[in-house]
Amino acid sequence: MGREGLLGFLAFFLSFILLVFRPQALWAQAAPETSSESELVQQSEAPGVSDKERERRQESLERELAGAFRRWLNEDVTYIITDEERNVFKSLQNDEEREQFIEQFWLRRAPDPESMDNEYKEEHYRRIAYANQHFASGIPGWKADRGRIYIMYGPPDEIEAHPSGGHYERPIEEGGGSTSTFPFEVWRYRYIEGVAQNVELEFVDPTLTGEYRLTIDPSEKDALLNVPGAGLSMMEEMGLSSKVDRFTRTDGTRMPKRMIDSSPGAGYATSTRYGGQFDRLALLANIHRPPVVKFKDLEELVVTNIRFNTLPFQVRADYIKVTEDTILSALTVGLLNKDLAFQNSDGVHRAAVNIFGRITTLTRRVVQTFEDTISLDIPESLLQESLKKPSVYWKSIPLRPGLYRLSLALKDIHSGNVGTLEFRMEVPRFEEDQLATSSLIVADLIEKVPTRRIGLGQFVIGDTKVRPAVEESFARDQKLGIYMQVYNLKPTPNGNKPAGKIHYALLKGNQPVLEFEENTETIPDASPSQVVVEKMMPLASLEPGRYTLKITVTDLVTQKSVSPSTEFVVR
Repeated sequence: MGREGLLGFLAFFLSFILLVFRPQALWAQAAPETSSESELVQQSEAPGVSDKERERRQESLERELAGAFRRWLNEDVTYIITDEERNVFKSLQNDEEREQFIEQFWLRRAPDPESMDNEYKEEHYRRIAYANQHFASGIPGWKADRGRIYIMYGPPDEIEAHPSGGHYERPIEEGGGSTSTFPFEVWRYRYIEGVAQNVELEFVDPTLTGEYRLTIDPSEKDALLNVPGAGLSMMEEMGLSSKVDRFTRTDGTRMPKRMIDSSPGAGYATSTRYGGQFDRLALLANIHRPPVVKFKDLEELVVTNIRFNTLPFQVRADYIKVTEDTILSALTVGLLNKDLAFQNSDGVHRAAVNIFGRITTLTRRVVQTFEDTISLDIPESLLQESLKKPSVYWKSIPLRPGLYRLSLALKDIHSGNVGTLEFRMEVPRFEEDQLATSSLIVADLIEKVPTRRIGLGQFVIGDTKVRPAVEESFARDQKLGIYMQVYNLKPTPNGNKPAGKIHYALLKGNQPVLEFEENTETIPDASPSQVVVEKMMPLASLEPGRYTLKITVTDLVTQKSVSPSTEFVVR
C-alpha cells in the first residue's frame, strides 16, 4: 500500500473512531407512539370510563387533531410555503379557516384549476415518499438535505455519485492533484426557476452515517484535508503553494490555490459550485427559498386572502327566477369611499378598484369567472361629502339551482390594498306550481328604465333598476326600497289575475310598528305566474334602530303562504 493510500486509510479510521466514541449520544431514543385518533375515540366511548377520564381523553383527541395542522405546516409543506403564507396560517383562529387555507394553498399551485385532480399536490407527496425511502439515515428522509432539495425541485437531471468515496482526481477548478474523499454526490439541474441555470449542488457525508449535507465548499469532501502532506494539489506538489494556505482563505472554503486564481477568493464560472464567495452564498440562499409559484392567475386571489382585511367590503347575493332551471344570481359588492385611495388630477379626485370573481362548484369546478373595475371621478367640491357614501358594484350571473362557492378579490389600484371574501351560494330551485318568492331586496334606489335599457346595465332586473343597500342601513331622510317577485299564485275565477294578498309588517323587536295589506289583483302587470312587488317607503317617522321587514304572501285559493323577511337599520 502506497503512502497516500495508507494515510487515506488512517483518516477514515480516525473519523470512524471519533464518530463512535464521542461523548454525547448521537441518537435519541425513539419517542413512544401516540394513540391514533380512532383509538382515542374508542377509549373515550369505552364503558366504565369516568367523566373526568373521558374529558381528559377528549382533550387528548383535540390535541391530536390540532397536531395534524402543525404537521401539515412543519412537515408536509415546510419547504414550499412562503413566509407570508406561514405567518397567515399561524394567525388563523379555527380549524375551518385552516382547512380553507390549505384548500386554497393547493389550488394556487394547481396546473389546471378546473380539474378535480391536483397534479402538483400529488407530485409533492410522491416526492416526500421518495425522500423518506431513499434519503433517510439517522433522520427521516424529508429532513435530510437531499430530501429537501428533491422535494422542492424534483429529481436532478444528472447525478454524479461516489457512495464509497475513496480515490479522487480533482478537476482543475478544485486545484488538481489527487486525494481521498468522503462519500459525496453532485446533483445537476439544467435550470431552476428563480435560482439559476446549470445549477450544481454537492452533498457530502463526512460522518459516514448516510446523512449527506449540502455544502458550498468543494473541499469539504476531502478526507485528507487535515492530514499534513497528504492529498496535495497540483500547485502544492510543484512547491508553488503550501497546504497551510488553504486555511488562510477568506472566501469560506478550504480549497487549494489554483493556477487560475488571481487572488485567493477568485471565482471560476464553469459551475455554480466554483463561483465566487458571494455567488455561492447567493445560490445557497436562493435554493432554500420556496419554489416560485408558476400559476399567476391564481396568485392574486391567494394573496388577497392573505391580506383580506386591508380593503374591507361587503357582498350580498340575491336570486331571481328566470326559468325553472335558470336562476339570475345578482351579486352586489359594496365599499366605503373613505376606504379608497383617491388621486387628484386637475381638481378631479379619482379612485379605481379592480374586481376578480370566480364561482365554482363545491368540487372546485369553475363555473364562471369575471373581472371588472370600479372607477370614481369626484370633483374637489364634492369629495368630502362623497367620502361618507358607499360605492356599489353589481354583477348578474345565470346559474342552475344548486350549491356554489363564490371567491371575490378586490384591489385598490392606487394604494395596493386588497381584500377577499369567500362564501357559500345556495341557488334555490323554484318548483313548478309551488308558491315561492325571489330574494327580498331592500334597496336605496328603485326606478323604471327606458324601453331600450330593459335588461341592460348595472342593477337592472327586467324593466326596473334596483340598487340593493348592501349595508342595509338607511338615514331617516331616505326611502326604503322594497323589491320582490312572487311566483305561482293560483288565478282568480276569471283566470286573468293572481288570487292572493300581501301583508307587510314592520317590526322593532317583536312589536309591530307599521302594517298594511294589498291585493295582488291591484298590482300593475301582475299575473298568476309572476307578481312584482316594488315599493319605496318613507322612513322619516321611524326612530333610529334595527327593524325587521316581514312580508307574508297568501294564495287565496290554496290558503298556502310564504313569509320572507329581512332586517335593516335606521340611523
